[in-house]
Amino acid sequence: MEEYDFLIVGAGLAGCVLAERLASLGRKVLVVEKRGHIAGNCYDYVDDAGVLVHKYGPHYFRTNSVNVREYLSKFTEWLPQRYVVKASINGELYDLPINRNTLNKFFKADLKTDEETKAFLGKIRDTAIINPKNAEEQVLMLAGKELYNAFFKNYTKKQWGIEARELDASVTARIPIRFNDNPAYFDDSFQAMPKEGYTKMFEGMLVGENITLMLGTEYEKIRARVKFRKLIYTGQIDTFFGCKYGKLRYRSLKFVHESHTGREYFQAYSQINYPNEEEYTRIVEIKHATKQKCPNTTIVYEYPIWDGEPYYPVPNEKEREVYQKYSQEARKLNDVYFIGRLATYRYLNMDQIVKEALELFEAIKDE
Repeated sequence: MEEYDFLIVGAGLAGCVLAERLASLGRKVLVVEKRGHIAGNCYDYVDDAGVLVHKYGPHYFRTNSVNVREYLSKFTEWLPQRYVVKASINGELYDLPINRNTLNKFFKADLKTDEETKAFLGKIRDTAIINPKNAEEQVLMLAGKELYNAFFKNYTKKQWGIEARELDASVTARIPIRFNDNPAYFDDSFQAMPKEGYTKMFEGMLVGENITLMLGTEYEKIRARVKFRKLIYTGQIDTFFGCKYGKLRYRSLKFVHESHTGREYFQAYSQINYPNEEEYTRIVEIKHATKQKCPNTTIVYEYPIWDGEPYYPVPNEKEREVYQKYSQEARKLNDVYFIGRLATYRYLNMDQIVKEALELFEAIKDE
């Protein structure tokens, strides 16, 4: 029977960061991954059209953390980015997040300053809402009913399969309302794409004689055959406990890839959202972000679904109550660590996952 210091379940961001850090101290690490590839949902590959695509939807890396950026920079060079996303409303493209340009175009206004924009929003927003209780009230408080109906209401329903008023305010609070004309999707100080892709970056993390990787392997099927001192678990926490308190709900996605031979680009931006007219939520053409030079292109249509890979924990009180029961069980366990989006039932950005993995490493490195 093989013996390891750490068994890590999952070869996504949290698992690979911890594997690399622990192995660097001489710890013997086994990484078990049920999929046939590393990199988790960040996995990218070159398709039959020769286009580097993101298999599980677009991953736009950004961070304000110097520590996160410096750590990942050990495994990749970067392509600086300024991610731009548009929303298609009645055949017209609008800046997203909503900014001064969006307001001028949508309302046929002529706002010129931040102050004018702030005052305009003050007139159309719902001032009766002080502490928004849900995702619908969050937008109504900041932007009013017309913008909510056009940009958020139907998109949120498509994305989550339930009404915005049944979701936490944090869902729509993630998308700011700007007073300026900044068209960039994010405000983070560092925005970039790994120069050779995410998979290549992950490969760099897993180099070393102290790391053993098992792909296409279910943790439940091998745990009795492996001896280890400590377990790091990045999978679904409800599955770990046999769903004894019921299954946690996750929203999934169906990706429909469409290649265009002899066409360099299909659309003018990496991502165009479709809040209302279409069944899909967005069309992504990641070539704009990867900067790949290729005579062909591939676009991806995204359709939210309930059945499929678990991508998005459902952010509402009902699911959180179920998760808390599993969290209490997890705290009773010695030498088992739960980390990542699925294991902590939280929507986490990539840099947040790396940051938490580095923090966990510091906490357990001497064990």
